[in-house]
Amino acid sequence: MDSLTQIVLGAAVGEAVLGKKVGNKAMLYGAIAGTIPDLDVLARFFVDTVTATEWHRGFSHSILFSVLFAPVFGWLVWKLNPKSAASWKDWSWLMFWGLFTHPVLDAFTTWGTQLFWPLKTRLAFQNIFVIDPLYTIPFLVFLVLTMFQKRTSKKRARYNRLGLIVSTSYLVLTLILKGFAYKQFKANLTAQNITYNKMDIRPAPFNTILWTANIEVDDAYLIGNYSFLDSQPIHFTSYPKNRELLGDLETNDKVVRLIDIAEGWYTVSQKNGKLIFNDLRFGLLSLKQDEKRFAFTYELTETPKGLEVLETPKSAADADGLLESLWQRILGN
Repeated sequence: MDSLTQIVLGAAVGEAVLGKKVGNKAMLYGAIAGTIPDLDVLARFFVDTVTATEWHRGFSHSILFSVLFAPVFGWLVWKLNPKSAASWKDWSWLMFWGLFTHPVLDAFTTWGTQLFWPLKTRLAFQNIFVIDPLYTIPFLVFLVLTMFQKRTSKKRARYNRLGLIVSTSYLVLTLILKGFAYKQFKANLTAQNITYNKMDIRPAPFNTILWTANIEVDDAYLIGNYSFLDSQPIHFTSYPKNRELLGDLETNDKVVRLIDIAEGWYTVSQKNGKLIFNDLRFGLLSLKQDEKRFAFTYELTETPKGLEVLETPKSAADADGLLESLWQRILGN
């Protein structure tokens, strides 16, 4: 999830664990704990693109990381607050839950998380977008209400508990909505006599009313959108796999690792004479039916030193019109 959401979750968890003893400091250090796992993005400054992408939501998002580093961070906080009523064990317990709930929440997103690292299993339930106002805003409101109550107030505990209950309930609801959306995609594929190998669905940006599906057929992928407000059949657009464009690069170590990262959901295209690896898991840059650009793409360039892989940078212009087209599509086809 986005940084704000993880900060809110970490703060609420910190309050639940230690709020009665240390007041708002529990929120502060809970928020810090909820931010720490995402520091793995700094790896991009030290390693190549493929390695950094593999490391993202890896070790720092695992149960092992939480267990190993909670006592370390707990000791640091304990030393920084020598007059606090909380012990080293108390702070370590707070840090553990702040560190651990971060990857648990990430497991519900499209990218998922390697919660059981060093096992390569990546949990990705794909039922909530990385930024979802309906999850974050009510949670944040309850957290703010909690902050302004006295440490020993019953209202403080009640507000924080409500924030955790409401946000968790919404998360459960998104799983149910995904089930309904899946049935609609499956019914439309059957009605249109489309034979497919596998299907992968996820919510569109910022909501759980509109859903997107990747459908694998023999030589292409079909992508379609379904809103719970739709009145017309789902339209599926075909994107050829073009795997043959890779040639000998298909067995290149970096390409093999990219394929593993994309979990097999990828196409290959050409732009300005260069090969482009498209990761389909995060969809297209817009909801236009003629859209060809994907949200996550990698440029493959052969150099004397070997294959260079660079993630295609995104610009503000890429998002032009996205919110408007998204809102229109949410309202139905």
